[in-house]
Amino acid sequence: MRPRSLVFTLFGDYFRYCGDGEVPLRGLSDVMQLFDVEPATTRVVMSRLRADGWFETRRDGRLTTYVLSGKAWQLLDEGRERIFRHVSGDWSGQWTLIATRAGDRSARDEVRKRLTWLGFGQLQPAIWVAPGDRLAAARELMDAHGVGSDVFLSRSGDLGRDRSIAARGWDLDALDALYGTFVERHDGNAPTVSDRDALVARVRLTDEYRRFPFTDPDLPAALLPPGWNAPRAHEVFVQRHGDLRERATAAIEQLTGLTVRGAHRAFLDGGAVGFTREG
Repeated sequence: MRPRSLVFTLFGDYFRYCGDGEVPLRGLSDVMQLFDVEPATTRVVMSRLRADGWFETRRDGRLTTYVLSGKAWQLLDEGRERIFRHVSGDWSGQWTLIATRAGDRSARDEVRKRLTWLGFGQLQPAIWVAPGDRLAAARELMDAHGVGSDVFLSRSGDLGRDRSIAARGWDLDALDALYGTFVERHDGNAPTVSDRDALVARVRLTDEYRRFPFTDPDLPAALLPPGWNAPRAHEVFVQRHGDLRERATAAIEQLTGLTVRGAHRAFLDGGAVGFTREG
């Protein structure tokens, strides 16, 4: 697990619910050592994340505390909704299409990452597609990065063609296999022995599952292959994440001296609830 990814997982599940989204560097280092990250590495990672605008610092004597920036709050809010919300419901048959034009390469690379996060698939090098009406988000993204494009809504008028578009836009077989592997690895896991074991297990679980929103466009059920493993994987994740919560939170509080507020119960009936600074 990369230290940078580990930091965001820890803030997403725990430290965002401490004070104003904060943790002393000393306490964070103690937690990171459970994952074989040395304090010197933690200091370097946090310094770089601060330079990139993800964190601010507060000093109290010799104690340095890292606090989430507004940019980081937005990232965690978006990510948490994508992780805990799982919807593959009805669909109107409408697609959002983006045809990009030549432009700055670095801007196109950044747009490619963001389009994937927004649930778009690439049909051809300059053609992106997503089910439903995502015009506003697509146009905002293109304008923000100065990438020339035509964005519009379209229908194929044929479910067979729609399924063909989905199969070409995303590698659904590979994604389904990853979901299946996740279920096999985590379904029915035995309880862990200690609070710290629970913390390590829960962080690794979340870090593994949080990668799915970057590759899964959450397609409507009509476009998915039979026996799609994602719903079961989501159930397993939510169940296991909840089972480990109390002991993992106890470990965080023991290691840092912080109090983690109860707002991190992240789901009701399988859906996301509001996640603001107040929880």
